[in-house]
Amino acid sequence: MLTYRDIIMNKDALLYVITPEKQNREDLLKLLKEHQEIKFVSLMGVDFAGNDTDEKIPIKLFIDDMHAFLEGSAAQTDGSSVVLPGIATLNDARVDMQVDRTVNWYVDYNYEHFDAETGKMVGTLRIPCFLLHNGKLVDSRSILRNTFEYVSEELKKLFRKYPQVAGLEHLKLADIDKFVFTTATELEFWVKTPAEDAPIEALSSSQMMQEQYWQRTRGNVRTALEQTLEMLERYGLEPEMGHKECGGVRGHIDSTGHMTHVMEQLEIDWKYNSGLQPADNEILARIVVKEIFRLNGLEVSFQAKPIPGVAGSGEHTHVGIAARMKDGRKVNLFAPTKDDEAFLSAVGFGAIMGILKNYEVLNPFISCTNDSLNRLQPGFEAPVCIVTSLGTSPEQPSRNRTVLAGLIRDLGSPLATRIEMRSPNPYTNTYIAIAIFYLAALDGIKACVTAKKSLAQLENEISKKAGKSGFYLEKERQYRTEDDVFEDFNAAERAKLFGEPPATVWENMQALKKYPEKVRVLTAGDILPKPYIDSFVEGVMIRWRTEILTRILPEARDLVVACKQLHNDSAATTKDKLAWKKIDRLRRELVQDKTKDGSLISKMRKALNEGKYDVASQLLLTLKEKTQLLTSLYHRYQQNILL
Repeated sequence: MLTYRDIIMNKDALLYVITPEKQNREDLLKLLKEHQEIKFVSLMGVDFAGNDTDEKIPIKLFIDDMHAFLEGSAAQTDGSSVVLPGIATLNDARVDMQVDRTVNWYVDYNYEHFDAETGKMVGTLRIPCFLLHNGKLVDSRSILRNTFEYVSEELKKLFRKYPQVAGLEHLKLADIDKFVFTTATELEFWVKTPAEDAPIEALSSSQMMQEQYWQRTRGNVRTALEQTLEMLERYGLEPEMGHKECGGVRGHIDSTGHMTHVMEQLEIDWKYNSGLQPADNEILARIVVKEIFRLNGLEVSFQAKPIPGVAGSGEHTHVGIAARMKDGRKVNLFAPTKDDEAFLSAVGFGAIMGILKNYEVLNPFISCTNDSLNRLQPGFEAPVCIVTSLGTSPEQPSRNRTVLAGLIRDLGSPLATRIEMRSPNPYTNTYIAIAIFYLAALDGIKACVTAKKSLAQLENEISKKAGKSGFYLEKERQYRTEDDVFEDFNAAERAKLFGEPPATVWENMQALKKYPEKVRVLTAGDILPKPYIDSFVEGVMIRWRTEILTRILPEARDLVVACKQLHNDSAATTKDKLAWKKIDRLRRELVQDKTKDGSLISKMRKALNEGKYDVASQLLLTLKEKTQLLTSLYHRYQQNILL
């Protein structure tokens, strides 16, 4: 029987990808006959929370009913198994699955299950699909597909009315054949040896001293990283880089030569793509990363902030708009005619302004978990301010890592011009994130093109100071800085100039009520109608409430219980006794009920059970502050105990 090593060395042994041109009955029957290790089919729909379905269907049933699979909705799922609250209810739960034949289909192999006849790993053909409820599309993939169609039609109308656009004078816009929406994601993640955790102090100091960034990987981490890049190549993702990120500590080598005490942050990047393919690729990449690292004895975490006080993991998302001309040329609509004289075209300026102006209502879809907001704290290069950086001049592209939206340019390579959104994390729903970025970008593009401003005037608009009126951007806000957001502005200045960032999931969701005019940017074209937004928010709030009740509060109580008195009263110093007294008072405040109002944890539980989410939100911030204080006080107390 072949081993995983045998198979990885033989690139022709397995089928990894079925491209759209092969997704017909004749070619599929031929491929499945040649690759009988493929035993199952799984239809991959993506709900509003970004979860992908995985229903195992024996390959024989797929072959017998192939016409129905390819031409209709041949499978169903239960509405209770997907996150579509308020849409697929218990009394109306049927959700149909419609195959998507415009993207690649992938074969997902089980590295630990080998077919007895072929000696190859058993494979499951993963087929992306759309979800329908009562005949209406209700899934993240269809939202993204419909966004591309809507934005394309709106741009066509806009360019017909305004055939001359600043910065695109070299193009005859009437000769655009097709708009191409190019996107890419960068996947950051933490890996560690199971059941082993490095001290936070060691992780923090290693980060401050920049001991890990771009360092050489070793042992099973190196093996897993290399195998992952190889496997992504098999699937056609065209990996471009795999490297260490800024977090982590140096692992140990035991007597057998194996790595132990592994705790490292890594990043993997692959080539951009267009349409729905980049988001589908990201789901595949996460599966491959987890499986390959697990085979090498390592656990992977895609959490945005798995370790407090240490750098979190982002998933920077790059967005751009190109056009395929009737003569076959591909041109970047963000890049100006002369990239050494201007930062962007009017389309590019409009896109970045639209995203920034409307970001308050984009953020609820990007950062919708406690984990994601734990990452978005000042420092750690986390993007907490609604602001961009363009560069000190068109000849000097920016690389300011403290802003929300970065302008990426490569002089002499106009196709590289794009916007890098730094706020998404590995658990952000990439389909919806990309969709809302383009919907917001369209709002700004329309404003900039219809205003008929010059490129200099558009640069002045995005560069205006707070308090100065603009034709599109809000008067009291500043949207561009070339400075370090965290070093050159204090907290009060950041809040005044760039907006107060939400501190909790509840606060973030309130933006959808606070800014109805910005919500209309998202609901335009009926791509993301209000019932879908309401369903998304309801799902978010269910998870927020559940996580607090079942994880955060029990973990806080466990922390309190673990903080025990260590000193002996007869041998303790006065400092020990005073430190413990302060710690014990804080412990009791957190968990011990003395009056009818109860402890902090009891108050939180009561507020959540009564649906008083505004109260629970504020108490959550208090809980976080007090548990951090308890951890710090107890650590200092421990350091003074000799026995």
